[in-house]
Amino acid sequence: MIDTDIVQWTRPERERAGTPLLVTMHGVGSNERDLLGLAPALPPTWTIASLRAPTAWGPGFSWYPLGTPGSPALEPVDAAVQGVLDWVDTVAPDHPRIGLLGFSQGGSMALQLLRARPSGFAFAVSLSGFVVPGVTDSRDEAVVAVRPRVFLGHGDADQVIPADATARTSAWAAAHTDVTDRTYAGLPHAVSAAELADAAAFIGD
Repeated sequence: MIDTDIVQWTRPERERAGTPLLVTMHGVGSNERDLLGLAPALPPTWTIASLRAPTAWGPGFSWYPLGTPGSPALEPVDAAVQGVLDWVDTVAPDHPRIGLLGFSQGGSMALQLLRARPSGFAFAVSLSGFVVPGVTDSRDEAVVAVRPRVFLGHGDADQVIPADATARTSAWAAAHTDVTDRTYAGLPHAVSAAELADAAAFIGD
C-alpha cells in the first residue's frame, strides 16, 4: 500500500491535471524525499510524484525483502508492484502519460511495473537497478508485443548490484523492449550528472 498522504509532488494539486506524470521510486533504506533531488534536472513539463516504499528498513524503507542481491523472491516484488498500481489507478485520470523512474531496488520496481502493464506506462527508467528473475508466466510475452521504451543506466564500479544481475537486465531489456542501455565508467552505486542528463533527454524525447 502506498501512503497517499506522504507522496511528494513537484506541483500543487490544482496544477497537476493534464500534465504527464513521472512516478519515482527510491532505493533500499531511503525515502520519498530522496529522488526529489533529481527534479531540477528533469524535463519541467513532467509532474513528479515520489513514493515511499511500504516497509520500514533501517533508517528508511524498502519495497520488498532484499534476499539475494539482484535476485529477490518474486512474490513480494509482485505484491509491492500491485500496491503501486493501485495508487497509480487513483491518479491516472488526471495524467495523459505516466512514466516510471527508480533507483536500485526502485529501478527493479520500475521494470516490474512495466511487466505488469506494458501498455500502461510511457517508459521505465532504471538507474542502478535490475530485472527480477523467476518470471515464468506470459507477462514477458506481453512486453515483447508492446516493446515499451526503457532506459538502463549503471556504473561499472557498482559494488551493490552484482554484475550478473546487470548483465541479465541488459539481455532482458534488449530482447523485450526498446532499450537505451548506458554504462558509466568509474560510477559506483549512485547517479552521476552524465547519467542524469542522459535520462532527462530520454524522458524528454
